[in-house]
Amino acid sequence: MSQSPTSTTQSVSSLLAALVKAPSVAASEPQQPPNITALRVVRRQPEKDCAGFATDMHPVLQRIYAARGIRSASDLDVSLDKLHPVGTLEGIAAAVDLLLEHRVTGRVLVVGDFDADGATSTALMVRALTAWGFASVDFLVPNRFEFGYGLTPEIVALAATRSPTLIVTVDNGISSIAGVAEARSRGIAVLITDHHLPGEATPSANVIVNPNLPGSQFASRALAGVGVAFYVMAAVKRRLDELKLTPPAAPGVSQFLDLVALGTVADVVPLDANNRVLVSQGLRRIRAGRCVPGISALLAIASRDIAGLTATDLGFAVAPRLNAAGRIDDMSIGIQCLLAEDAAAARLLADRLNELNVERRTIEARMQAEALMAVRQLRDPGPHALRRSGVCLFDESWHQGVVGLVASRVKDRIRRPAIAFALAGDDQLRGSARSVPGIHIRDVLDAIAARHPELISKFGGHAMAAGLTVQRSYLDSFAQAFDEEVARWAARNVGADAVETDGELSVEEIALETARALRAGGPWGQAFPEPCFDGVFTIRNTRVVGERHLKMWVEVPKTGRSFDAIAFNLIEEPDTFAPPEGAVQLVYRLDVNEYQGECRLQLLVDHVLPAV
Repeated sequence: MSQSPTSTTQSVSSLLAALVKAPSVAASEPQQPPNITALRVVRRQPEKDCAGFATDMHPVLQRIYAARGIRSASDLDVSLDKLHPVGTLEGIAAAVDLLLEHRVTGRVLVVGDFDADGATSTALMVRALTAWGFASVDFLVPNRFEFGYGLTPEIVALAATRSPTLIVTVDNGISSIAGVAEARSRGIAVLITDHHLPGEATPSANVIVNPNLPGSQFASRALAGVGVAFYVMAAVKRRLDELKLTPPAAPGVSQFLDLVALGTVADVVPLDANNRVLVSQGLRRIRAGRCVPGISALLAIASRDIAGLTATDLGFAVAPRLNAAGRIDDMSIGIQCLLAEDAAAARLLADRLNELNVERRTIEARMQAEALMAVRQLRDPGPHALRRSGVCLFDESWHQGVVGLVASRVKDRIRRPAIAFALAGDDQLRGSARSVPGIHIRDVLDAIAARHPELISKFGGHAMAAGLTVQRSYLDSFAQAFDEEVARWAARNVGADAVETDGELSVEEIALETARALRAGGPWGQAFPEPCFDGVFTIRNTRVVGERHLKMWVEVPKTGRSFDAIAFNLIEEPDTFAPPEGAVQLVYRLDVNEYQGECRLQLLVDHVLPAV
């Protein structure tokens, strides 16, 4: 990495130094140990008492549900008939009409996105339409390094070589104004299925299905791209049944719920009641062994037990391997894995995805180390006095497909929104933004675009994640505008330096039985968070495992009860790391640790804080 202090586009360290105009902290100044962070613990409070739950429900689980707004046991019903009606999603009927026009003599081309949501959406639609008698169904996914995101005019030109009569976008398209216009000018019809937030103008597609369109009355705006694709396919199947056009032995739409669960969890959309139904039903299919061979193969490579699968397993074991294709190579590999019809073919493709994931992890580790080293330059001599509300990072060597992971890691570390940029051509940078609760990152970018129209070439995304492109020469100006806009948001929202927990457990509640009850009580995810707790413990002994993980025995004071605990990725600088000792406040989750056929309780430690 170049260390030139005068060029803000040569390295993360030089960029940050230029932005904050502050020298690095001298080595002689006292440093707070890296394992102690300046976080406030905020405890969730139940919105009601637990009287409405079944008497045999574990009392801790009752408290957890009550703190998440669950009013009674009926709110936990995840049967399929609890889904919001298919016909209530605007544009569905017109989408079905358009698709059926191209069923017999048309050629349907599904254009996906290069992440797990896009891959599962593409596989779902290709599988469903093919099984239900559509004569010609193919897919195309942009290579992010050549074409960027969405249905661009360049992608349309490539798609046109396959002579489609209908392009169907999945998990993208709502911002593809130029691309849709190009397709229509070529006589190609366009159906957009997407869930991203639209801009001021929408494309001139034949039909758009998106629960986040202005004025939409659909009861769940939290659908992932694969959820929107599922709703469209459910409506197609219903129409085919009504017209008696469904082929004999054709699968029902519920057969594709394994893909819906994977894509929904992977995209980290809020698990509202509707999404919990989709994910729960998909998990049930996978646990029963009724999933596509590609998912089975990815689970096998990740050494996950299908019978006891959780949403967390999908998010941390399957999704990264699937995403690695789009980040490092070509998401077509991931889609082909999900489309494979036999175990042998799926395993070969899953092996390749695993290799790409190993490569991704190596690249990510280097980039994260560089980013976190640079972030330390943002701190004042005082402990944890970070002087930026929003942080931008860039290095010429960074990999375009991995900057989102770096932004996420930095965001978690500094508890502030972060954007990591990589080169996307000689004069352009492509950035990936990640945010914290209370700061809507897409709206932040929208506000910057309104105040400074020249700074952002294009952008799109959600509340917690977004992508953008900026001219390289505008990077310093954008970084300053980003910091100022985030500061405006932070001034009217709860600070990011708070971690929510479900309070303290009694020593009797810290038990394997509780861990099992919580594990079965999911699916947990965004906006329906996995239960975590806080409490004061005494650390009795520690050891480092895997270079960056800290294994501990922790004791509840004055009880003599001690527990096995581990904090993953706690150690960022192995050479200078000093293990915590004595009394500390832990923020932790309960885990069922299965090893050699034996189940034991383990505490998964998320934060180690000073004892209070």
